[in-house]
Order: sequence, then structure tokens, then C-alpha cells
Amino acid sequence: MKIWHISDTHMLHEQLVIPDGIDVVVHSGDASNYRDPYLNESQLIRFLEWFAKLSIPCKIFVPGNHDTSMEMGLVTKDFAKSLGIEVLINEELVINEVRFWGSPYTPTYGDWAYMKSRQKINRVWDFIPDDVDVLITHGPPYGVLDSTYGYNNKPELAGCSALMKRVVKINPKLMLFGHIHSVDDIRNSGTRTLSNLQTVFSNGSCCDDGKMNAITSGGNILFVKKEDNK
Repeated sequence: MKIWHISDTHMLHEQLVIPDGIDVVVHSGDASNYRDPYLNESQLIRFLEWFAKLSIPCKIFVPGNHDTSMEMGLVTKDFAKSLGIEVLINEELVINEVRFWGSPYTPTYGDWAYMKSRQKINRVWDFIPDDVDVLITHGPPYGVLDSTYGYNNKPELAGCSALMKRVVKINPKLMLFGHIHSVDDIRNSGTRTLSNLQTVFSNGSCCDDGKMNAITSGGNILFVKKEDNK
């Protein structure tokens, strides 16, 4: 199975070059921009209509903190489903025996959608199945492609430590996320592996902080072999 992973397109999706031969496209959140859900609604609908027209058999969308109109219920999963798009909000989808599970939640940072405190977010990760093959979250686990500058302009690792603990325990084949963009001197978009895990980590963010008028990464292409399933 050939997967194209994109994230954090922030209404620049039409600049993307669509790769050939993709079986599943996964967008892991922040398709839109506005915090106000009523302004956000038309943006998210515009993205979903574009997403639906891609010549790719299976389409998965996991919302992000900027996709406020979906959290508010102005844009629904049923609407996306009518376009042929599967939206995953703390739930599983099986495609050709490959098990996907997706969640939009990230640790609280500002006042956006799908956020929980770092003290409580582990309750979300407890629902991740032990036998998931492809784990999709909007935000990264702690310590993997999550470097950024905080409010005080000092470097920090912004990922979720509770999520990382869960990933280490279940060891999925792929973990797809975004949320933390690259900046001029920090490159987060791309893939990484760790020596103690089989998991391939993918930060699919397509925009760089400070350069939000152009696509700076075309996402990542990954593979899952059906015969290797758990």
C-alpha cells in the first residue's frame, strides 16, 4: 500500500503536486486557517471538495486545531463521507486489512480546536488499539520532528510525552502527524526512525512558519506491506 501523507496545508492545497500511483492519501489536519468557526466553514468545505476530487482511491482526513468548524459541527463527518472522505476522530478504519486509527487532539496551546491539557490527554491515547498499523494524530509525539520556538522564542520540543509512551508500547508501522511546522533553522517536515522501534515517523506539514504564503514541502510517501500486518 502506497500512502501519501500531507498536513498543515492551511488553504494552500492547490499548490501541491499530486504524486502518481497513490492508494491512500492522509491529511493529518490544519487544512484551514480561521479561528472563528463560521469563517472557517467555507475554507474547510473548499478544501474537502478539492480533496474529494483527487484521483486517489482512499482519502482520510484527521482534523487539526485550525479546523474549528469541524469541531463546532458546522462541517460534519457525514458531509465529508458524502464526498468519499473518511474523517477519523478517535476511531479506526481498516483498508485492505491495514488498520488506521486517527485523532485530532493535541496538548493545549492557545485557544483552538481539539485540545486537551497535558495532564488529561493520555485518556485519548488509551483508546489507540494495540494492533494499529498506521497511527494518525494531528500533533507529534515528544522528541520526534517536534522542535520549535515557544512563546519566549526559546527552542523547545513541543510534542506530547503521553503519546510517545503509547507509541513505544504499541510500536505501529507508521505514525503520521503534522502541527509543528519547519522554520528557517529547524527542519521538521520529513520522516524519521528510532533505533528501538519499527515505526516510521512522518511529519507531513507542508508549510513553514514565517512562509505561510507558499507550500514548502510536498508531503511524504510511505509504504505498508499487507503481508507484514500484525
